[in-house]
Amino acid sequence: MAEIAFIGLGTMGGPMARHLIEKGHALRVYDIAEKAREAFRGLDCRIATSPRDAARGAHYLFTMLPEASHVREALFGAHDAAAALESGALVIEMSTVDAAATLALADELRTLGLRIMDAPVGRTPEHAREGKLLVMAGGDSADLAEVRPLFECFADEIVHVGPLGHGIRMKLVNNYMAMVGLVLTAEALMLARKCGLDRPTAVKVIQGTVAGRGQINTNFPKKVLAGDITPDFPLHMGLKDLSLALALGAAVGAPLSLGSASRELFSLAKAWGRSEQDCTAMLLLLEDLARCGEEQRNATRDR
Repeated sequence: MAEIAFIGLGTMGGPMARHLIEKGHALRVYDIAEKAREAFRGLDCRIATSPRDAARGAHYLFTMLPEASHVREALFGAHDAAAALESGALVIEMSTVDAAATLALADELRTLGLRIMDAPVGRTPEHAREGKLLVMAGGDSADLAEVRPLFECFADEIVHVGPLGHGIRMKLVNNYMAMVGLVLTAEALMLARKCGLDRPTAVKVIQGTVAGRGQINTNFPKKVLAGDITPDFPLHMGLKDLSLALALGAAVGAPLSLGSASRELFSLAKAWGRSEQDCTAMLLLLEDLARCGEEQRNATRDR
């Protein structure tokens, strides 16, 4: 078994490191918090005294830390782990941090003769404890093939999403949708309460509709993502229904900020010639506004 350093033993990192230990891998673990380190006392691993101590001679270094500054401190700070790694070692950065920071770290690590891949995880602490995380890996395919057996110790799904930096980008896209969806769910339930609806009944109804099941699981795959924008429910009808809901919110005193912002986007559909297209063509409208097609044309021309 290869020597592995694991830095960051928190809510997600702790269970991940435990699964690696349980599968027989030789780990040196470290966390700045004494309580997190002590949780590994008695396990078949060595508790390091610093990032450098954990990394000394390791083939692989996992970092699972809260902020980019913490990753930088662990790798290049006073007790720098990067300097202690053997030449050609692979740093596996699994934290949820700024995408640009990950690429900057990669440049510095390469100057030291080290490899890096970004591989943040998805799902919940419960999945981490069960060894059923999702790994979103960015980097060389050869590096992924090398460490896949390690990922399989704590994940049941491993997706190679592209080159270095694409792992964290995928994670941030997912988390963006999750956090905005959380606010949207809260807005809808608040509106239901302000209208005097019974909450358990409202939840039951929403859970059985496209709204509750999620567009990414229902309409998007069969419509716009399949290249079909013939209207099952056109954008102009979406504008009507959204406007009615906002009027209801105004009548009962319910603040619906996401709904107000969404109405502005729906209202653009006519000017962009999309009002008769399926509601899922909102994706195409946003791509028009973001000039996604132009970027693709430029990339093709540059090649």
